[in-house]
Amino acid sequence: MHISLPANLQRRKGVIGELIEQALGASGGSRPEPDLPAIGIEIKTIPVDAEGKPRESTYLCVVPQSDQHSLTWRDSLVYRKLARVLWVPIESAPGVALKDRRVGQATLWSPTPEEEQQLRTDWEELMEQLAMGQADSVRGVQGAWLQIRPKAAHGRARTAGHDVEGAPTTTLPRGFYLRAVFTACILNNIYLLAHNPAGTL
Repeated sequence: MHISLPANLQRRKGVIGELIEQALGASGGSRPEPDLPAIGIEIKTIPVDAEGKPRESTYLCVVPQSDQHSLTWRDSLVYRKLARVLWVPIESAPGVALKDRRVGQATLWSPTPEEEQQLRTDWEELMEQLAMGQADSVRGVQGAWLQIRPKAAHGRARTAGHDVEGAPTTTLPRGFYLRAVFTACILNNIYLLAHNPAGTL
């Protein structure tokens, strides 16, 4: 398979993730399901620096504009995406050309009960605000591990929504993101297990 790489990622930021997904046979695409739906696995690439630390937050999925009142955590796309994740670290240090970037060891992960509880708490608090028609007041600082941020090419992009009175309106498209501090903890635990398979230090 021959694919031409762009000179930089300014216009095609997700090209490396797309390459990894193609190589692994992902078929989920933009549908509301994991990348590998037959086995329920989501593929997430993480750009890391020379020390293996994530360089940015990780996009999960779009924020739903319907069923905000009735949707539960276990029925949410966020939960389905995070139930089983194949994390793939990608070398992304400044100065390293795209063609020279190395792929780190991929690891299959599921959240611990404690991790799921915090993610659920973040999700429920954010979804409650959205259900009350307060999407425009949601800020990126909210949520310990899970946050909502605009997901649009420019500030003029709009999608359907509702205001605090329940009346139809338009708002910025938004997405759920995992904070880098959370994915850093995941990678740190993976590295520790790799060097201490028996769990000893």
